[in-house]
Amino acid sequence: MSTSPPLAAESARMGAGAAGMLTVLCGAIFLEGVDAAMLNIALPSIRAELGLSTTTLSAVVSAYVLAYAGLMLLGGRVADMYGKRKVFLTALTVFLLFSGFGGFATEGWMLLAARFVTGAAAAFMTPAGLALINGNFPEGPQRNRAVLIYAGTASAGFSLGLVIGGLLSAIGWRWVFFAPVIFSAILLLAGMKLILEKKEDAAQRQKFDIAGAVTLTGAMLLAAYTLTRMEHAANDLTWTIAAAGASMVLWFAFALIERKSRAPLIRLGIFRSAVLVQSNLGAMLFTGAFFGFQFVVSLYLQELLGWSSFETSLALIVIGMDAILAPLLTPLLVERFGNGRVVLGGFAFAIAGYALFLGMGLDWTYAAMLPSMVLLGLAFSLGYGPLTIIATEGIAEDEQGLASGLVNTSFQFGAALGLSAVSAVGTLALGDGDSPSERLEALRTALMVPVGATLIGMVIMGFGRGRCADASCRLQAG
Repeated sequence: MSTSPPLAAESARMGAGAAGMLTVLCGAIFLEGVDAAMLNIALPSIRAELGLSTTTLSAVVSAYVLAYAGLMLLGGRVADMYGKRKVFLTALTVFLLFSGFGGFATEGWMLLAARFVTGAAAAFMTPAGLALINGNFPEGPQRNRAVLIYAGTASAGFSLGLVIGGLLSAIGWRWVFFAPVIFSAILLLAGMKLILEKKEDAAQRQKFDIAGAVTLTGAMLLAAYTLTRMEHAANDLTWTIAAAGASMVLWFAFALIERKSRAPLIRLGIFRSAVLVQSNLGAMLFTGAFFGFQFVVSLYLQELLGWSSFETSLALIVIGMDAILAPLLTPLLVERFGNGRVVLGGFAFAIAGYALFLGMGLDWTYAAMLPSMVLLGLAFSLGYGPLTIIATEGIAEDEQGLASGLVNTSFQFGAALGLSAVSAVGTLALGDGDSPSERLEALRTALMVPVGATLIGMVIMGFGRGRCADASCRLQAG
């Protein structure tokens, strides 16, 4: 309780202008989370009206994620080079326009184009937004509180997006695209007045590392595709091996390009910070586990228990408690125990939540599922924000966009890998089986992926904690 007055004082010093800017930035990251989540609920309605194949429907989802993850680092670098405010507002404008384009879609290619471009816009908007916070709030309690509010809003957007998507789909799936247009227009008007930047750094504006961005996107795409092909590894094994090999070649090519580039997408020397590497690996595993869990739960509730998509979204809404806890509870815990220990607590809650769900049965009631949902809400409250702080703390001002892009890339790429891994393991475990009990057992096996990923993440984040209790202490590589 003794930590409340200092936090209150820091909050009071934020000022109306800073609070207004933070509100706009939080609104944008909330919009991104909602937009990414609510489309999943609308997919059956979209398929029914446009007659899309399963492959095209899946591509509509992956187009957003791949553009988001693949271009995130370029977005962060462009924000550093051309000005964070300018990049943020431009990306928000593109997001608005192409979300509306998706709402008018009459064919699959129109949806694919709309989702790819909105994902690309989010890839520029997100790191610019986080970098604006890091550049306008002084490092320490005030910045920590701002980042925790921002990160909590992001995870709440994803959680609440499932419910919002169910409500909008009940009106008509096109509102899943039109609603973000209205919201982003309000944010754009407010942002033009409220978003400030201390200085527009004109250094190094002459170069873009397009080659690095292309090879990175290709490497991630092929890595996710390789995992997806593992569902049927015995069928045409040559293609699976070729995809894995091509991904490795592109990763290697990306490293060579970055070493030789005069304006690299990633300055490889940034990875000398062991804490930065830890936090990015932790972010990848943390979100990968959750996205995999959500996939398993969706199949379990809808295909085995016969719940509707809206009932499924309501079941997951408890996880959205992080929208309340992250800005209220987490700053107190961070100030008392440090970011590192709070993150470890988040991983511990996540492991417990996933492990409890392994007991799922064909006669389960929601009361049996509720403890897992509560634990995961606590996990996101404690894990997401402090992970973001650790990944960007102590980074030079001119590389804040890069650090922000790195951690957000890790979150998004982890989500894609988590979904692919869970899908592959579940399909392999099911084999030729089709009975409810066999499908249930396959889902249990798939759920071991989130359990294992979170456990590995906790070990990674715990490494060196005895020597370094917080992110402010930078571990030395080697």
